Amino acid sequence: MTVGVHARRRRLPAFQSLSGYDRGWLRGDLIAGLTVWAILVPEALAYATIAGVSPVVGLYAAPAALVLYAAFGSSRYLIVGPMSATAALSAAAVADLTTGGPDEVLAFTGVVALMTGAYALAAGVLRLGFLASFISEPVLKGFIIGMALTIIIGQVPTIFGVEKEDGSFFRQLWGFIGNLGDTQVRTLVVGVMSLVIVLALRRVAPVVPASLVAVIAGVIAVDLFDLESKGVAIVGPIDSGLPSIGPPDGLGLSDYLAAAGPAAGIMLVGFAEGLGAAKTYAARERAEINTNRELIGLGAANIGSGFVSGMVVNGSLSKTAVDWAAGARSQLSGITAAALTVITLLFLTDLFENLPEATLAAVVIAAVVELVDFASLKRYYNLYSTRLGRIYGHAARADFIAAVAAMLGVLVFDTLPGLVIGIVMSLLLLLYRASKPYVAELGQIPGAGHQYNDLDRHPGNSVEPGVPVLRVESGLFFANADAVRATIKSHAAAPGTKGIVLDAEAIAFVDVTAVRMLEELAVELAGGGQQLVIAHELGQVGDLLDQHGSATDLRVYATIDEAVVAVRDG
Repeated sequence: MTVGVHARRRRLPAFQSLSGYDRGWLRGDLIAGLTVWAILVPEALAYATIAGVSPVVGLYAAPAALVLYAAFGSSRYLIVGPMSATAALSAAAVADLTTGGPDEVLAFTGVVALMTGAYALAAGVLRLGFLASFISEPVLKGFIIGMALTIIIGQVPTIFGVEKEDGSFFRQLWGFIGNLGDTQVRTLVVGVMSLVIVLALRRVAPVVPASLVAVIAGVIAVDLFDLESKGVAIVGPIDSGLPSIGPPDGLGLSDYLAAAGPAAGIMLVGFAEGLGAAKTYAARERAEINTNRELIGLGAANIGSGFVSGMVVNGSLSKTAVDWAAGARSQLSGITAAALTVITLLFLTDLFENLPEATLAAVVIAAVVELVDFASLKRYYNLYSTRLGRIYGHAARADFIAAVAAMLGVLVFDTLPGLVIGIVMSLLLLLYRASKPYVAELGQIPGAGHQYNDLDRHPGNSVEPGVPVLRVESGLFFANADAVRATIKSHAAAPGTKGIVLDAEAIAFVDVTAVRMLEELAVELAGGGQQLVIAHELGQVGDLLDQHGSATDLRVYATIDEAVVAVRDG
């Protein structure tokens, strides 16, 4: 039974991924939840350390975040929890807010989570999810590739048992290369074997929870061969017990306002990363992601985390990949992982003490390596034609440029700057292309009555001597008005030209600057004995011409044929 069939059933106000639940999904969801739990626990411990708080804070954050996202988010597969990028941003924000001890750092970490959630929740309620449209698919793809590469290079030193360098992708890569001489052979063997187990099982036995098998094998290997005493790093002790519930103690309104600025940036990064993961896996079954619900889900998850002494959370690329690969079909997998995390806090904190960090790194790498989608970049590069190159130059490959800009921005400057660079680059390319519209010269199609199309594509079309017919294939507005004027004048300058017919059929919109340009150009051409007339008055083009109260004789005809005859017969 398909997801589309279930989507037609009555929708629940919350937990929508459980609407029309098929019992056949249960096994996959439970196995996926167990697998995600096996990865989430040690990752949450590590990311809490990145955030500058006690490792157990990562475990506190996970259950509330998973359940609340499952209740309000729109993705069937997205796994929410502590993540490295937002953890690092949280640490930087808290460092600027306090110089106090661990208790104050923990309190401000909770405040940052609450403010991040408040921003996301408000944006979702106000239906500002449309702003995600400004993050184009190529930018999102480049961002995801950059994030995946950054996650991978962050895990590779753990595979080799060498010290990890902080900073950008290239700084981490250079640091890893410099530390290769310190490789711990036993750690490398554990990491490589774990990676082989995951990748091999995924290929030859996809129904087997490969990540879980690798985790179990790693724990057994540590016990069996006493690997800890031989230098193989393990996760180590974890405090047990549940957190207190409520807002952080000892902080006032001014502290929340102080955290508002950095929280906005953290929310943007977390939303972009989670949205990218959600869309990636929704696309695999042609499902839709509701950006407003994603904001609400992210907001609820962070507010829930902040109220249980947790930290900033967001959608995870790596854990969502694991969830999908393990056979998840709904958010029941995330709820299962949340329940197991609570059980872990209460009773099972000793279970992960002997998990090799190299095994964890191998599972994460295996999960995100498929997100390094260079094939998509190649497809963007190939979206090119000689004609587009003549019109736009290098900007003809706008999608490729925007994707690479976002990817390199993440790799060189970090997550938030990379996303901003990608968005700005895509908008600049859009403006550049809009400022250089293609103005086609049209000819009448032989034997097709009154139909016209581009002479450049169909050189056999017939034309009326001395009466060029031009079509602007874009909106006509302030950014491209001068370019269109120059093109029209260049055609009017040809010997024997009686006038210009401007076909308005393809002009989707027009502004007052463009209207004024047409009026002034009509007067200028009239001074030289030529005409400028418009064919196909359509919608707002005609409305604005009328409303502008033109004082010139800018004539408009219903068809190109009528306009051509009017200019020809002068």
